[in-house]
Amino acid sequence: MTSSKTSAKGFLLKVVRNPLFFPLMALLLLVAVNFFADPTFFKISLEPSSTGNLILSGNLISIIDNASELVILAIGMTLVTSASGGQDISVGATIAIAGSVILRFVKVLPDNVSGGRFTFVLIMSFLVCVVASALCGAFNGALVAFFKIQPMVATLILFTAGRSIAAWINNNDNISINDARFGFFGNFIPGIPVPTPVFITAICLIVIALVLKFTNLRLYAQSVGINASSSRLNGINPKFIKLLSFIILGVCVAVCGFIKVSRTSSITYSVIANNIEMDAILAVALGGNNLGGGKFNLTASVIGAYVIQFLTTTLFKFKVSSSEISAYKAVVVILLIIISSPFVRKWFADMGNKIRAKKQANVGKEVN
Repeated sequence: MTSSKTSAKGFLLKVVRNPLFFPLMALLLLVAVNFFADPTFFKISLEPSSTGNLILSGNLISIIDNASELVILAIGMTLVTSASGGQDISVGATIAIAGSVILRFVKVLPDNVSGGRFTFVLIMSFLVCVVASALCGAFNGALVAFFKIQPMVATLILFTAGRSIAAWINNNDNISINDARFGFFGNFIPGIPVPTPVFITAICLIVIALVLKFTNLRLYAQSVGINASSSRLNGINPKFIKLLSFIILGVCVAVCGFIKVSRTSSITYSVIANNIEMDAILAVALGGNNLGGGKFNLTASVIGAYVIQFLTTTLFKFKVSSSEISAYKAVVVILLIIISSPFVRKWFADMGNKIRAKKQANVGKEVN
């Protein structure tokens, strides 16, 4: 009887220590709260849009759609956190730069331009946007890797100046694209009822999954985050890995900037992606990843991003004002910091050691 209880405790402790436990429990809690408060929260219907096309509509569709940018950012932020032991707080401002670069090119097209030319200009503008965002990431990464500046301090430069740079790119003009085709990538493609950002997010997840599977990026990032000096002795270049992680985050930012400006076909430099960097960091923390660097679980970060968007939608559903939502998220951050603190982790580890020792002692008694 004692052995079975010990085994149950050991299994429960193993489940709790799994990185997916907390984000999944948070997700289930939000599902339960919304189900009992309003079962229609989960209703999904096929309804005509403002353009007359049938599209999927409902709170769940909105959550999956609106979380797209955050999920993509969580990919890059997880790698940066793992390799550098810090976070990039400039991603919101860099999204403004990326969106401004795209609009700089697309705005010169007339509304009736042919499909071939429109596609070419759009692809070229996106590629330039990727280069610009990657350069911003490289700038941050160079400060961290070569000048050994703490990541949050290094990225404070673009956090402060990024939106001004975005406004300067377009001479502070309020750009608006009238061509409906530009909005397809942030909304719906005619004839397809699923939001386009969902497909873009899926592509990004598949690409990063393949990269992590067929390269040593995961191993190198975790190794550098755990101990950069030991990694160097084992033939890994910590500076390059840190720089690469920031560049990858820059590419993720470019995709987010493209989706953001496509949603509205315009840009407001001071508002676009406002405070999204805090949500991205929170997604990484909610996934149980160590914010001090080292091992990471990308799946948990992605689930954490959806949990944050689920929480935001739930708070709006309960008529919480946008100015108060940050306070609720701050409570979540405090709880996560406490749970992921060395003291709590040590307590769980000690509990696991005691249970294993007790189990071995019981096995010894049974043998005797």
